[in-house]
Amino acid sequence: MRTTVQFYITYFLAILLSVLCMIFVIYWNATWRGGFAWDGSALQFNWHPVLMVIGLIVLYGNAVMLYRIPITWEGSKLPWKLLHAGLTFLAFIFAVIGLVAVFDNHNAKGVPNVYSLHSWVGICTVSLFAGQWLLGLATFLFPWTPLELRQLAKPLHVWLGTSVFVMSLISSISGINEKLFFVLNGNSTEQYAKQPAEARFGNALGVLIFIFGIIVLRILFNHSWQRPDGHPSEVTEEAEHSSCNERRSSLIPLILVTTVLQNLKGLLSILPCDEDYLGDP
Repeated sequence: MRTTVQFYITYFLAILLSVLCMIFVIYWNATWRGGFAWDGSALQFNWHPVLMVIGLIVLYGNAVMLYRIPITWEGSKLPWKLLHAGLTFLAFIFAVIGLVAVFDNHNAKGVPNVYSLHSWVGICTVSLFAGQWLLGLATFLFPWTPLELRQLAKPLHVWLGTSVFVMSLISSISGINEKLFFVLNGNSTEQYAKQPAEARFGNALGVLIFIFGIIVLRILFNHSWQRPDGHPSEVTEEAEHSSCNERRSSLIPLILVTTVLQNLKGLLSILPCDEDYLGDP
């Protein structure tokens, strides 16, 4: 009981921080960076940090914590799998649109693409994210995937998922810092080193993201908050998977017989059967 209470306190703190991250990144770009547009200008670039933080940090962070919530341990695991896949897919869509925003802005201004360390880490993060999502889809959502393969792939899936989240933290914090250097060091009245209001607010956003990441990792690596091995929902899933395979196997002979009969019927339909062909009796 005590462990469950500690988990929910930590989890709700993570939820609060994720909401604050969204509010801070939107407010920063709406207030100091002039708002949003989709015309190749600097206002289009402002979509980049907003979509990346919401997608790769907030949505993805909440998706990886999903299986640690005790209520997800009861009943069928399929609805939670679908929710996990949906959240991560939405996070990926946000990340892709965020990349399109910055590439369009750079191309419109003649700025080179993917030249900074931040951009290199960001591209690696999104690429690994795409591979991780496809691996999870093929392994854990396709019903015909063998149970042995699922059990073998699970540790790899968890490790890759955690790696993507850590890389997302690095990309986001380095991107915020890079943006503050670019926009403030070109302004003689409000240099970054003088800590104007925008610099302090941007730094605060980076700290919020860092703390949120630490809490998410704490939830992921606390073994007492993980789904117990041999939990009834796991046993039910294995039984359902085995039953599904058995039903599918039992249908194979029927499918083969049906296919043969259909082919035989088609063959008979094209054979001539008039009296000239049959000949005189």
